[in-house]
Amino acid sequence: MKKYTCNPVNINYRYQFNRDPRKGGKIDICREAADPSMILFKGKYYIFASMTLGVWVSEDLAHWENHKLPKELPLYDYAPDVRVLGDYVYFCASKNDENCDRYRTKDILNGPYEKLEGTFPYWDPNLFIDDDGKIYFYWGCSNMTPIYGCELDPETMNPKGEKVGLIAGNPLEYGFERVGENNSLEPASQEDIEKAYQGFLMRQGKKDEDIPENMKPMIKGMFSNRPYIEGAWMDKHNGKYYLQYAFAGTQYNTYGDGVYVSGNPLGPFTLADNAPYSYNPGGFLPGAGHGSTMTDKNGNVWHTATMRISINHDFERRVGIWPAGFDEDGELVCNQRYGDWPYEICEGKQDIWKAPEWMLLSCGKNATASSFTAGFEPQKAIEENVQTFWRPSTSDKEEWLTVDLMDVYDVHGIQINFGDYDINIECPGEIRGTTQARYIEERDLATRWKLEGSQDGIQWEVLADKTNVNTDLSHDFVLIDSGKQLRYIRLSNMEVPYGQVPTVSGLRVFGLGTGSLPNKPTFTAKRTSNLDMEVQIAEDGATGHLILWGASQDKLYHSCIVYGNEAVFDSKRIGALVKGRDYCVRVDAFNENGITEGNTVNL
Repeated sequence: MKKYTCNPVNINYRYQFNRDPRKGGKIDICREAADPSMILFKGKYYIFASMTLGVWVSEDLAHWENHKLPKELPLYDYAPDVRVLGDYVYFCASKNDENCDRYRTKDILNGPYEKLEGTFPYWDPNLFIDDDGKIYFYWGCSNMTPIYGCELDPETMNPKGEKVGLIAGNPLEYGFERVGENNSLEPASQEDIEKAYQGFLMRQGKKDEDIPENMKPMIKGMFSNRPYIEGAWMDKHNGKYYLQYAFAGTQYNTYGDGVYVSGNPLGPFTLADNAPYSYNPGGFLPGAGHGSTMTDKNGNVWHTATMRISINHDFERRVGIWPAGFDEDGELVCNQRYGDWPYEICEGKQDIWKAPEWMLLSCGKNATASSFTAGFEPQKAIEENVQTFWRPSTSDKEEWLTVDLMDVYDVHGIQINFGDYDINIECPGEIRGTTQARYIEERDLATRWKLEGSQDGIQWEVLADKTNVNTDLSHDFVLIDSGKQLRYIRLSNMEVPYGQVPTVSGLRVFGLGTGSLPNKPTFTAKRTSNLDMEVQIAEDGATGHLILWGASQDKLYHSCIVYGNEAVFDSKRIGALVKGRDYCVRVDAFNENGITEGNTVNL
């Protein structure tokens, strides 16, 4: 049987009870997992992600299970880094204000874990083992200081020599690094930063000499509108070193991963020709930053990274996985063209650029429900926006949501996405952690529902019944491998953690129609600045469009999906260009029946 997956990773995302000192100690509640390190170890795949209390394990990259890790590990510290070195897996995480210890084990699930005393503090660590056995270490998470690197002593795992500054943010020349939704905010000038810093000192009743030197860059960075350059990950391919890093801010749709290249593990580094490497600004669940890159059992390359929701808390996030690889010129590439649609994970060689087998059927169709709360109408569940949702008026199991696809289609997959809204319960455990104090829910909760399908809205058949499960899958994917002829999809009998009223951010239906493909798109693409372009698409009745761009017509490695008339009545601004580089642009159209490729133009 073929194996399919649909981002985000279908796993239980644990609830976080975040205490926010900026809000008088108010507790913000949301699910979170982020900053994934993915490795292959002894025939199995493992993802270590922030704030999960455990590790996700898979045999095939499609089906994952969550296993708790020993409590002596720093599970409340962000950005766990995991690498295989010989028979061992090495683990560490982030602390800014005290030395970070390392741990190693030969058995990830059962331990034991040997503790290696740390000698210095760091944030967003990454260990790299070179072909010659030398070990290097990279770290950094700041909008005012660079990502650093150094060589480590293989016996003590302590630094050899001084740290080297490797890469820093450059948002004035790299548009994709700019912060804000759609890379919309320009960095502040040094003069404005200094003025804001002096105002901060005045409000606090302090002088410059009262502020510790190591705190000054952090405070000034608050006023800079500069991107945090963070989340280093190193890979080597054909003698070249690929230093990947995250940019633009985890709470934005443009959170992504760039890449620099060098012939030396400690540089100097040059921005790759196809940067950014991982950039997924559109769709139902955008973002693809702060991740890792791994080669699987069959030699296929995969990239896993953080996707953003950021409604209940800036760090309300999920994890995605995408096909990646190296092109004939050694460029590190990642396919996020339809980055949150289902795709097959092959047993052998993976075609990185394979088009989707099934199309999105639910977007723009009709939705009805048993009830709804004002502002959370049923249509919100099918508008392809994870930040909006349907919410019934009660938590009663009799509540239901139905999508009318407006015709009978061959349905192959349905993704059921539950959100969270206004959870108001007591924190069930002790708030802890050296950074962003919180409690992480330790109990195994349950999310339950029943899914039905119909051709006429009268006779229904059960597609999946999870009314008695003990799993907590807030982004569950139902695969109908052979397909079913359906027009109506109904979700009912919902029961979600803490007895809350269920919220559905996406009831997403995938399959194929038998009608005509959309017309070839007519569009214009205009460069409006060194870093920006605007794309205007003529009305053509398509479900949506995919805007692609890159260095040449055969290297259109970047993309942004838009739905409905998003780029029709108003042009779509893409703010991810690099100053001084030339681009080609193409626009494809898609509907329920397939994809029509457009022409490529020079920008």
